[in-house]
Amino acid sequence: MAFVIFTSMLNCNILLLSPHLGVNCQQLTAVKDEESSLEGSTVTLTYKYSQAATFNDYFFWYRQHPGKPPEFLMFHTVAQTETKAGLSATVSVDTKQTSMKISSAAVTDSAVYYCAVRQILASNS
Repeated sequence: MAFVIFTSMLNCNILLLSPHLGVNCQQLTAVKDEESSLEGSTVTLTYKYSQAATFNDYFFWYRQHPGKPPEFLMFHTVAQTETKAGLSATVSVDTKQTSMKISSAAVTDSAVYYCAVRQILASNS
């Protein structure tokens, strides 16, 4: 069996600008810097965020293989659990964490994973 290594970005500072709300800064921090797993296992990558998430917060997940540009994987909200091709993502409002699970991890899943958050406000126009 092969080992699969996952690395998370240490900090992701997202500056949210809104003409109506001023400036809001949300910081995401990986719970673990690196995750190792046997091939075929389920791997969970978790980020803590600095402020309480709202229904306007959208979480975006990316993966970057060595020498390649980041690849968009999925997005989700506080109210929505996203599932896509062996990946699932959730938000825990109580613990201020967002997690992405990779089921049946393969060697090709070895990469740096990033999570970002953006507040998207509905337009009144």
